[in-house]
Amino acid sequence: RFSGTFVGNAESAAPAATTSPPAVAAASLPAVPTIPVVPTIVGVPNTVAEGVLNPNEVKPPASGTRRARVLYDYEAADSTELALLADEMITVYSLPGMDPDWLIGERGNQKGKVPVTYLELLS
Repeated sequence: RFSGTFVGNAESAAPAATTSPPAVAAASLPAVPTIPVVPTIVGVPNTVAEGVLNPNEVKPPASGTRRARVLYDYEAADSTELALLADEMITVYSLPGMDPDWLIGERGNQKGKVPVTYLELLS
């Protein structure tokens, strides 16, 4: 049973908030992440920036293509990617604004995005 009065420990009482937190604490808080803004031209689809790549619409650059040897098998996650088999040779190139971890790969009449880490780029 509890009595009608409560006696607390005066030493454990929390101090009154009479001062504001130091300005340094506010400056050390993590920054709020921002979403990058990609400029577009009205009426022109920006398929690379939007992450929607239709490999059939992509044209290889006049120069800048390279041969690459595939290091590991890779199963395409969707129709924009190219499935790879270890030790095969493909042609690769990048597009402006494309994620640097990916390249466009071509094998015969097939093309699609391929991860750079699965490739050995040749001259």
